Amino acid sequence: MTLQLLGEFIGTLVLVLLGDGVVAGVSLNKSKAKDAGWVAITLGWGMAVTLGVYASSFLSPAHLNPAVSIGMAVAGDFPWSSVLPYSLAQIAGGFVGAALVWIHYGPHWRATKDEATILGIFSTGPAIRSYAANFISEVIGTIVLVFSLLAFTRGNFTAGLNPLVVGVLIIAIGLSLGGTTGYAINPARDLGPRLAHAVLPIANKGGSDWAYSWVPIVGPMVGGIIGAALYLLIP
Repeated sequence: MTLQLLGEFIGTLVLVLLGDGVVAGVSLNKSKAKDAGWVAITLGWGMAVTLGVYASSFLSPAHLNPAVSIGMAVAGDFPWSSVLPYSLAQIAGGFVGAALVWIHYGPHWRATKDEATILGIFSTGPAIRSYAANFISEVIGTIVLVFSLLAFTRGNFTAGLNPLVVGVLIIAIGLSLGGTTGYAINPARDLGPRLAHAVLPIANKGGSDWAYSWVPIVGPMVGGIIGAALYLLIP
């Protein structure tokens, strides 16, 4: 179990370091990637997930996402007793990955004055704040994620190809469904970095928007359960 938790920690760290890193590059003033846009962000996140899985799959199942862990448990492919330890390791990895993004982009925080932009590098937020609609968006996106991941287990992928397909899935969700909330679809990807934003001495930061924080936690968890339940309906 210890090595498995280490794998989830490392994989989620890599995922957030590269995922939040691309958002930082696109968003922070004086970055060479400034204003590269949404397509760059979705491609970056897809590759971040792929590389996070490759970096950790020799140690653990590389869920890297509490919603995936709970979905796999619902589907009977993962022990319920491991859901909480995995989730804590994933959140810790997300925290450390976000802290490394803060270190990496050191002087750019001082050059960026907009508090919302800085928070958006660490955690997700809605384009239009409507808690019900935002919650539904996260549920739908995570249903697609977890149902597809379970469906992939029935496919005949060449050995080692599955993480690439997962990356394509993340890109597709981001491009098609991510414009409403920034598609957390992963409580660890949002909560770990949000905690980092709250405690790190980041220049020009504002509040961490804890009033919204339940949406990218509860929405993906509900979506993961529904996605797995729908998968179980298939004979």
